[in-house]
Amino acid sequence: MDTRESQTPEEELQHLKEVSQPEDYEHPEPDEEQPEAREPSRGLPWVLPLVIVVAVAVVGFLLVTGMSD
Repeated sequence: MDTRESQTPEEELQHLKEVSQPEDYEHPEPDEEQPEAREPSRGLPWVLPLVIVVAVAVVGFLLVTGMSD
């Protein structure tokens, strides 16, 4: 059984026009179906630098205390 949606010739022509147009990289626009693409990234952008600083501090502390023995 064929489950594909049938398209009218006008819809098919419109689809082919959309597909054949090159993507505009200078003025990208988020898709309407993707509202998350329009929202600024939220979250914790400071976590990764904090983890790196803490890891370097721990390694430095372990090296200094290991050398003093």
